[in-house]
Amino acid sequence: MAAGMTFGNSTPDASPYADEGPYGTPVAKHKKAGLTRRGKAAIAVAGVVIVGGGTIWFQIHSAAVAKDEKEAAALQIQMKKLELEEMKIRNEKSAADKKAATASADKIQAAVDKCVKDSSDLLSKGYGAPSQGDVVAGCKQQYEAATGPDMEAAGSAQDAGNAGGGGINSSALLGLVAGGGLAVAVFARKGKKADA
Repeated sequence: MAAGMTFGNSTPDASPYADEGPYGTPVAKHKKAGLTRRGKAAIAVAGVVIVGGGTIWFQIHSAAVAKDEKEAAALQIQMKKLELEEMKIRNEKSAADKKAATASADKIQAAVDKCVKDSSDLLSKGYGAPSQGDVVAGCKQQYEAATGPDMEAAGSAQDAGNAGGGGINSSALLGLVAGGGLAVAVFARKGKKADA
């Protein structure tokens, strides 16, 4: 049957190749890809909000960082002041200690000189009389031992260390360590031979 002819109640078959207009099949128009005006406006508003919020956040953050830097600088200045105060106190204490040591040394020297002068009549009186060096050494020993509680404590600690009649010196300790190392090496070598 020919296309376009109708007989009775039948409808013509729609052929996919039939012309629908005088110039052929119409071309379907596709919508252009992209945003509508409303979408573009929404994106512009969101961009302005993001840029504005970012700018405000950056200013607040910069102000906070500047404040923290100022506080850190003030804290550093305060620490420097405390260090200077500590140095001043140490210098004053050192000067006072040096002055006290000088005064103590002067007192000791005066006492030693007086002791030597008082003992000078014993010098060279005959056979067995002490020499001047012995008298000076005796006087120094007598007055330098009594220079104060800290010196007495140090002197008694030194005497207690020497009271045992001589302890282990560094060369003896080195010899003990070397001997122990040698013994360990020999026993380790014997152990390896026994395992083999």
